[in-house]
Amino acid sequence: MGVPTPFHNKTAPLVKSMRWKEWSGYFAPEKYDTVHDNEYVLYRQTAGLLDISPLFKYDVRGKDAAHFLDRVMAREVSRLKQGQVAYSTWCDERGKCIDDGTVSVLGENWYRVTSANPSLRWFKINAHGFDVQLEDTSQRIAALALQGPTSRKILQQVSSAPLDTLKFFHCVSDRVGGVPAVISRTGYTGDLGYEVWVEAKDAERLWDAIMEGGKHYGVGPAGLLALDMVRNEAGFILIDVDYKSAKHAFTDEQKSSPYEIGLGWTVHLDRPAGREYFVGREALEREKTLGSAWTLVGLEIDWDELEAAYDAQDLPPHVPTTAWRSAIPIFDPRGDRQVGYATSGTWSPILKKNIALATVETPYAALGTPLKMEHMIEFKQALLTARVTKKPFFDPPRKKSTIGTGKTAQRNGGSSTTATPQTART
Repeated sequence: MGVPTPFHNKTAPLVKSMRWKEWSGYFAPEKYDTVHDNEYVLYRQTAGLLDISPLFKYDVRGKDAAHFLDRVMAREVSRLKQGQVAYSTWCDERGKCIDDGTVSVLGENWYRVTSANPSLRWFKINAHGFDVQLEDTSQRIAALALQGPTSRKILQQVSSAPLDTLKFFHCVSDRVGGVPAVISRTGYTGDLGYEVWVEAKDAERLWDAIMEGGKHYGVGPAGLLALDMVRNEAGFILIDVDYKSAKHAFTDEQKSSPYEIGLGWTVHLDRPAGREYFVGREALEREKTLGSAWTLVGLEIDWDELEAAYDAQDLPPHVPTTAWRSAIPIFDPRGDRQVGYATSGTWSPILKKNIALATVETPYAALGTPLKMEHMIEFKQALLTARVTKKPFFDPPRKKSTIGTGKTAQRNGGSSTTATPQTART
């Protein structure tokens, strides 16, 4: 049985579908209406408002806060300046991913880490000997994600924060609808968007302010089914779907390194003398030198072949209306040998393409490689061409652009092709 988030009194009356999911022990709307099509449109055409309070949140303070995070994170957190947000992974001693999330610099010696799964015990184990205070703020801090093309205009109606110049993967402390808040330019949709973090006691005031400020800009509540579609379009991975946390794996084969799941750019091996060591470094350094056995890729499934396969069964072509999460075999170009598996996918309404994320043997990961993907039609197997393609599938310029400078903001949190895949872990 789940428990309500601080926004539950606002969201519950709107959930006409009566469809809820459990997210880290909380109730989370799958969809508000009987179908989620309109919520997808909100994310891509106006702005969708999503309750992300179930994320785990940890405040790290103290004079050794940066040094401690350097030790436990794969990236060098001490490079960050106040107001920056960075995406990171953290690994076990063998260089296998435990989780991924963001690190925000909120003040001097004050950082906030978000994660999909509970990580407090792991952080405390590694905090021995550091002058650092770890606080689990997961219940104290509530948060909303406002995502979509009109999100900046909506948020500017209810806040005096300098949103026109707030860069991608930066944050600012201000007020939203009179409520003290941290606004970060982050999200899980691959589009223009923000996340707003407030004290739980102020949650309902925040919801009302954003809904009121966005009434002329097409704002609306959006759930997790639509979010799953847009995160696939953005090429964002999902923990325990596209990779398994090393803490939850039963075998070594179930574990993955950051390099194997497309997050090698979060690994900083080049660090100052005396600060080189971090958990998992030796294994990751070795893998960087020798190469990875597996690679996460994007796939575009051939529509003509899909249509022909259904036609052979006297059926119209079918694609699911929701994103899927299941292991589907991927074969070599001849279809003779399995060389990987797809883990997430969706029909993209905005791209008009059938797309998927897959883990394949590295020799088959080159762009343009025509692999074969299993597809079942009336209990019969069909092998369809699924070509390795560039991620993200959807990458609008507005995602990183600023208005005040007239330029595209340079990202300080990671690479140009990957944003934060931490927002929804459900």
